Amino acid sequence: MTPFGEEMIRLRAERGVTQKQMAQALNVSAAYLSALEHGKRGTPSFDFLQRVAGYFHIIWDEADALFALAAQSNPRVTVDTSGLPPGHTILANLLAARIRHLPNQTVVDITQLLDNAQKGAKDSS
Repeated sequence: MTPFGEEMIRLRAERGVTQKQMAQALNVSAAYLSALEHGKRGTPSFDFLQRVAGYFHIIWDEADALFALAAQSNPRVTVDTSGLPPGHTILANLLAARIRHLPNQTVVDITQLLDNAQKGAKDSS
């Protein structure tokens, strides 16, 4: 499941909407919505995201947050380490090989470490 899929499920449950109802309203198949919710499809189009926001009457900051979740929800990521030091390639390959077996807390720790490193880089520039 992706962060976007998890949010779609939450929004539907909160509003008492089935996949079939939402799919009909958005003019997509229920299978497509299911695939999005369960991480079997890539990042949805901007047009689709706008339709979702409209369907749920989501505006401004909440819509921006939904769009950001979608941007971070591609289940098939490609990492290009060409031109970077060898350690970057090792990290990318280790993560690709082991991500399915990492405990949730390790994922949280790595995510925080990367977020902190990015914030530190922004602060120093």
